[in-house]
Amino acid sequence: MWKKVEIYMQPFFFSGSVDVKLDDKNRFVLPQSMRYGLVEEGVLEFSICLGLGGCLAIYRSSDIRKIVEKFRKNLHVAKFQKFFTLFFSTLHHASCDKIGRVILPAKLKEAVKIKKEIVIAGVVNKIEIWAKDIYDLYLKDLIEKREGMENLQKMTEEAFSLLVEDDATQTSSS
Repeated sequence: MWKKVEIYMQPFFFSGSVDVKLDDKNRFVLPQSMRYGLVEEGVLEFSICLGLGGCLAIYRSSDIRKIVEKFRKNLHVAKFQKFFTLFFSTLHHASCDKIGRVILPAKLKEAVKIKKEIVIAGVVNKIEIWAKDIYDLYLKDLIEKREGMENLQKMTEEAFSLLVEDDATQTSSS
């Protein structure tokens, strides 16, 4: 007789960072742990686009579909037109080859000033791709400069306050 087995999976999130180099064909190897997080329904496909703050972002296909559906509702709102043109004209659907290499489109590489070295950083529901020199500078500024440490402290307090707000919301709605 077959026994029913239930498997509970924790919600996946991206984290960690790794330094990698682009090869002569603008390819980089996406870390295996991050590739696993991009697989949906047995398929490894994703989108690369401009991110916030001077980086590129890799999103799961399902997340891009959700973004597109929400944007469609505001497609004809004038204040969003330039953003939509920029966002969708630089959005590239992609995958990895058999050894995990991803081709970085030249336009995106130029847009965020990537040369040869990049930092791949997991950030909750997306993967960010940074020019290594820019990423290292941001990190150094946050850690070594007094105003950077104050900014980091403030950002940390604000981010962790979201946890308190969520707990309060859940308690009051129970």
